[in-house]
Amino acid sequence: MRELLVDFITSLDGYASAEGWPGWWGLEGPEYLAWLGEQPEVTYLMGSNTYRLMSGFAAGETPAGTDGFTTDEEASVDGLTQASKVVFSSSLEEPLTWANTTLVRDPAVEVVRAMKEDGSGLLSTIGSISLCRSLLRAGLVDRFRVVMFPVITGATGAERIYDGYPDVALEMTDSRTFDGRSQLVEYRPSVLEHPPLHPSA
Repeated sequence: MRELLVDFITSLDGYASAEGWPGWWGLEGPEYLAWLGEQPEVTYLMGSNTYRLMSGFAAGETPAGTDGFTTDEEASVDGLTQASKVVFSSSLEEPLTWANTTLVRDPAVEVVRAMKEDGSGLLSTIGSISLCRSLLRAGLVDRFRVVMFPVITGATGAERIYDGYPDVALEMTDSRTFDGRSQLVEYRPSVLEHPPLHPSA
């Protein structure tokens, strides 16, 4: 069975991006970039908002509030362009302009459940906060990985990641520090129906 990874890059206070900040908050270092280059072949899953944003970058649009891409950001976008991608949307129309992308209109939870049971290789989300939340609620997520960058973006942060999430117990399976500043934590998630009982109860 294929594994499903929910993969987030966040500020310390749990934002997915921040207005006026560059990609990776400008703090990507050589260890982190080398680790990104070592990732296995993956099929990326996303919603329509992430597709519009990322396909725009692939077409040459620059992030709002910035003058352009760094060399590392360009390489990251190029890598995503080459990868297999699935976008779940009822609003996008074919043909899609971003190479190697398949449009799916059926419910994401049902489709991802079938994808996990049929085929090989890793499935991973990219961005798409509401999609990730739906897949987690459905119990489909095998690994939950977060790389936290050492910034707090309380004034400029956008896209609070964990709002609307259920309660989730997390069993740590991996951790690592990149470049002496960015922290990776990886967990096996278990969605809770209610908070755990106190041991003395």
